Amino acid sequence: MGHLTEIAIYLSAALVAVPLFRRLGFGAILGYLVAGMLIGPSGLSLIGDVDSIMQIAEIGVVFLLFVIGLELKPARLWVMRQAIFLNGSLQVVLAAVPLTFLMHWMFALNWPVAALVAFALALSSTAFVLQTLAEKKQLGTIHGRHAFGILLFQDLAVIPALALIPLMGAAGHGHTGETSMLAQTVQAIAVIAALVVGGRYLLRPVFHAIARWGNEESFTVVALLVVLGAALLMDWAELSMGLGAFIAGVLLADSEYRHELEGNINPFKGLLLGLFFISVGMSADFGVIQDNVAVIVGGTLALLGIKGSTLWLGSRMLRVDNINASQLALILAQGGEFAFVLFHTALHENVLSSQITEPLIAMVILSMMLTPLLFMLSDTLGRRARTRLPQDHYDTIEHAEPPVIIAGFGRMGQIIARVLQMRGIAFTALEKDAAHVAMVRRWGNKIYYGQPNNRETLRAAGAEHARLLIVTMDDAEKALRTIELARRHFPHLKIFCRARDRHHALHLMELGVDGVMRETWLSSLEMANQVLQALGDDAATAHHTTHVFREADEALLKRQLSHRNDLDQMIQSSQQLREELTELFESDPRMSPLNEPSSRES
Repeated sequence: MGHLTEIAIYLSAALVAVPLFRRLGFGAILGYLVAGMLIGPSGLSLIGDVDSIMQIAEIGVVFLLFVIGLELKPARLWVMRQAIFLNGSLQVVLAAVPLTFLMHWMFALNWPVAALVAFALALSSTAFVLQTLAEKKQLGTIHGRHAFGILLFQDLAVIPALALIPLMGAAGHGHTGETSMLAQTVQAIAVIAALVVGGRYLLRPVFHAIARWGNEESFTVVALLVVLGAALLMDWAELSMGLGAFIAGVLLADSEYRHELEGNINPFKGLLLGLFFISVGMSADFGVIQDNVAVIVGGTLALLGIKGSTLWLGSRMLRVDNINASQLALILAQGGEFAFVLFHTALHENVLSSQITEPLIAMVILSMMLTPLLFMLSDTLGRRARTRLPQDHYDTIEHAEPPVIIAGFGRMGQIIARVLQMRGIAFTALEKDAAHVAMVRRWGNKIYYGQPNNRETLRAAGAEHARLLIVTMDDAEKALRTIELARRHFPHLKIFCRARDRHHALHLMELGVDGVMRETWLSSLEMANQVLQALGDDAATAHHTTHVFREADEALLKRQLSHRNDLDQMIQSSQQLREELTELFESDPRMSPLNEPSSRES
């Protein structure tokens, strides 16, 4: 079979499996693994030579570690030092200790190797968890922030583990004595020092020269060469290639070329990393897996139980509340993608045999497949906890008659509240997110937990006696329901509302909202004002331009209200306004083209 045919098979398998598994909520990594299993020797046997592909695919891991290094700016690490190093190290140690005993008992491993396997299993899936948290908009929650810190520490902790495995392989098979081990250690330190010093003083000048005199293709070539050169240097010193790439990334993390480098490397990283996971799946031996079904299932349940309980315990030790600790335990209980990297490296260095790595990889895959279910349990736990919030802590609203009620205490609601506080105007703030309520209260804000689209909540907040209801909620549908409720039961209220976009604004106007503010409207106009001045307009001309545009667009918005459900009419009226504004500015003597500054000066 030719190489082009093999490439076509890889791409076709990934094209089918990855979107399907993403659609099912399992993530891309499991898609790649299953695709590899299907086309590999134990599956359809479309490709038989796994080892040669694996050697190329390993470069994907090298690129991944380089990108991780690029993201680790020292200043950022220092700011997050407690969340990363304290929380992360505590969670990894608490999970690794019992897992070490479990691996020693299950596979009769010696203690150092059992500890290595336990460490690999203690890692969670960064790609899986962060992507799911982002999709569910939970990265800003308490358990989301703790999960991010722990995962970042785990990514960092992989680097010394990768560096240690070759040394364990050499020592375990008698390839080195004490003298040669000392020499190898000295050599490793010298090579790392040379890479750090050389990278610090040479990399930036090289990239500066390429950026100044080269082209985009040259920059990409140099970026690839830097990553592969650092990896080859570590490989020559019998260390992990990933360690060299990671160090190179860290050295460039504070440089002005960081984003350009990441953009150039990412396509290669994504392609080769996908190939790596496909090759891991291809290497799966279904015969070994079938012979160890009980071990795999039992080991997976033990893995989830041990990691879940230790994650909960560690979080409680750090004074995380019970609900968020439980949610954190559920979402980080699975094995991670770096376990595949560590197990493959250990197999390559003869630290582990395939008879052991096959069941271990199967355990990690099974735990990852159960992750969507664990996320569902976490979400259910969070919802139930919010419905059981103590009444005297969140829902009991003091009997007062403030003139203003703010429904939704996000960024916009908080700014309005600060202005009202400055003027000494009392208000009642309602927020539906319990975690956000707790966080905002720590800053000294007076805020109550409650659903603004509930009549009794509005009544308890003083809606019968208030003058204004300000709706600044993120959820557009819930904002509309709140307004409809207020219009029906508290018709005396004047209502001001944040609009997500133009269509939302038109809907609010149709409901008779007294004041509608599109959330990015004024900030966009102000930036346009500054852009015009940066291009040569004086302040008065720029202000006049944006003022005319604002009045015209707001007038258009009122005209569009009558046909807001007719898309063709909406488009036609917008085009008509654009033509009218163009003619207006062309006839205005104050408006001269910005590319003709001399006309204005005269």
